[in-house]
Amino acid sequence: QVQLVESGGGLVQPGGSLRLSCAASGGMFSIYTMAWYRQAPGKQRELVASINIGGNSNYADSVKGRFTISRDNARNTASLQMNSLKPEDTAVYYCNAVFGQISSWGQGTQVTVSS
Repeated sequence: QVQLVESGGGLVQPGGSLRLSCAASGGMFSIYTMAWYRQAPGKQRELVASINIGGNSNYADSVKGRFTISRDNARNTASLQMNSLKPEDTAVYYCNAVFGQISSWGQGTQVTVSS
């Protein structure tokens, strides 16, 4: 199994930036498709961005052009660079790793966008 730990969340003003990191251990990181999800209060968890083993990425329409997902297989990390943040980006952000039917989740990190 792979264990995931998120970091980098915090409070930021609208228009600001944050970079989230996901540290993986206990598995072969390079074989996993990595993704970031988020869940706002009272809402379902939604997919924000994903990146496959070849480095190809996909984004939710709401974050396209503002967020960038990346991975560093040598360091067993995945990141989410978030720019031009909006109040509606406020949520708990979760790192996810998938290999076939195996899915692992981190504990989440809070992102709050407010003035």
